Amino acid sequence: MTLQQLRYLMAVAQQGSFNAAAAHLFVSQSTLSISVKELEEELGIQIFLRSNRGLKLTNEGTELLGYARQVLEQAELLENRYATRTENRARLAISTQHYAFCVQAFVSLTNEVGVNAYDFTLRETRTGEIIDDVRNFKADIGILYLSESNEKVLTSTFEEAHLSFTPLFEARTHVFVGNHHPLASRASVCLADLEEYPRYSFEQGLTNSFHYSEEPFGFMPHSRNITYSDRGTLTTLLTMGNGYTLSTGVMSNEMSSNIVALPLEEKSIMRVGYITHDEKVLSDLAKRYIELLRECIANNPSDSIIAVR
Repeated sequence: MTLQQLRYLMAVAQQGSFNAAAAHLFVSQSTLSISVKELEEELGIQIFLRSNRGLKLTNEGTELLGYARQVLEQAELLENRYATRTENRARLAISTQHYAFCVQAFVSLTNEVGVNAYDFTLRETRTGEIIDDVRNFKADIGILYLSESNEKVLTSTFEEAHLSFTPLFEARTHVFVGNHHPLASRASVCLADLEEYPRYSFEQGLTNSFHYSEEPFGFMPHSRNITYSDRGTLTTLLTMGNGYTLSTGVMSNEMSSNIVALPLEEKSIMRVGYITHDEKVLSDLAKRYIELLRECIANNPSDSIIAVR
């Protein structure tokens, strides 16, 4: 089995026919047919069902395609990682839940970095993907939070993936609403006050478990739920809608003018920190990014932070 065979397999599956895949790859149809047939013979399975309607993956073919996709993604990571090694590029990859202070620290790092060439990545993404990114060395650092409701499950996941969690700060849970919201003038709110309003939550994809939710109390049922995928959308929802979200209460610059953070009366502490792989030594750039994270947190005027680690 070769990477080329897997690439051919992916192309045929995506294009839906050998003819279309051959045209897409600029190779002959016979080349693809022979490649797939050799793969079937080597693995002892049938990958495609052929009919007048075209190609259809068998169950074994579908399973193989999933493995092929993972292998090709890892191969691409290797190629990208070492293709420009002779250029001595500095590299840093961060995967994080949706926190403005992570972006602020990232921008500060790019402004002060003293190298001529670098490849930096900042990925705001789902909790499960943050863990996978660090587990698979796609990210140097992953930033997320722990609480009483998710700590046991996530800590177990970290241990299985050979990851370590280092806390940055602890904060009381706050309710974010637009300054026009009926609750905006309250000194504090409880969960019962929120029952009649839509709940905004970051979309978590296939790992849509409350343990992976970015919002505390995700395990509690709610009658009206709206999911979204980026901080910009959340800002618009809070500014224009009558819903709410739960977070640390640490306000970002783009949110502070039209959005208020109200203390939640129910006791709930969010412990925000970062995960790293036990088998990887952090680079000087990664260590500097962590320093800048701590500086951004220490300089944040929010009274929701109760402890900085």
